[in-house]
Amino acid sequence: MSQAVQLLWDNRMTGYDFGSWHPMKPIRLQLTIDLIRAYGLDAGDGLDIVAPTVASDEQLRLVHTADYIAAVRAAAADPACADVSCGLGTDDTPAFRNMHEVSALIAGGSLAAADAVWRGEAPHAVNFAGGLHHAMPGAAAGFCVYNDAALAVARLLELGAERVVYVDIDVHHGDGVQTAFWNDPRVLTISLHESPRFLYPGTGFPDETGGPDAEGYAVNVALPPGVADAKWLRAFDAVVPPLVEAFRPQAMVTQHGADTHVEDPLAHLALTVDAQRLAAVALHGLAHRYCDGRWIATGGGGYAATDVVPRTWTHLVAEAAHAPIDPESELPFEWREQVRIMTGDQGPFRMTDGGTPSFRPFSAGYDPADRLDQAVLATRRAVFPAHGIEPLYDL
Repeated sequence: MSQAVQLLWDNRMTGYDFGSWHPMKPIRLQLTIDLIRAYGLDAGDGLDIVAPTVASDEQLRLVHTADYIAAVRAAAADPACADVSCGLGTDDTPAFRNMHEVSALIAGGSLAAADAVWRGEAPHAVNFAGGLHHAMPGAAAGFCVYNDAALAVARLLELGAERVVYVDIDVHHGDGVQTAFWNDPRVLTISLHESPRFLYPGTGFPDETGGPDAEGYAVNVALPPGVADAKWLRAFDAVVPPLVEAFRPQAMVTQHGADTHVEDPLAHLALTVDAQRLAAVALHGLAHRYCDGRWIATGGGGYAATDVVPRTWTHLVAEAAHAPIDPESELPFEWREQVRIMTGDQGPFRMTDGGTPSFRPFSAGYDPADRLDQAVLATRRAVFPAHGIEPLYDL
């Protein structure tokens, strides 16, 4: 096996562009790859940047219907003819020229990541342009055209994996991936997100636990608004490691939406870049502990496009490449100058927000009056028994 981690990237991915008014701004991708290069992560032996190919219709049909793919192609040729019944041409997911080609390129990145990791060509692979987890088999949704994260899971299964865990730490529920594998016990989907009572897409309650053949294999932690680093990390630690240990996956796919950040304009959690980095560290450790290192990491949401997304995903790539960046380090001057020239903003100065690196583990005690603890226990009661774990086993 090559020891170099693969970063799937092509400059054409910045063509995933819904328009200047839309919150999902392509500059977040450009600034991320430029920060990765400014730190020299691409210059060492630990990271190879690989350009993926556009996913074929046959590959896309691992998750999506033929009719939907045809509808995307038609909308890409003439955005004015987008089929709104397929979620295309809406305010959330407007149609644009070449939409099929760039969406299929991003999907091709996550498919290539799955191939590389499963076949032993790389220990880990990252596609930060991916993580488009809201797309459904037959419809676009929530800024997402093709569900590359679900496609990566489906490709692992096609290649022979018998157990795949998908962990989604975006602020929004990973509904599209959950839907794709709702009744498949080979796939454990875990999503930590802001409560659907307050946030799109309105799904992801703890009692959504999977279909009749996969009861307990859809896991949802619905967090109250305002949760910051220490409590978010407490919830992650109380749910994700025990389930991964019980499931014993052969590969892990993770989604690292940066919209949990306190500065994100579309949601109401209060994490810092530091907690997002620690989550990547924890998932990396789980991949080595239980999956022989087989880890595919994607990006996702994130709408603080200058201050937050590039730092979060550069930390993710550095962690995957076994070359973590000191959070206290100053961002390279040339990158900060680029931000100033491109956006008129000063941009961030360090790779840290000074966030909280520690948390009180759930095993240290449960507070029945605490809304975070109530949410965690609701999830544990809903799914832990299906995996042979007592909901209060460590209390």
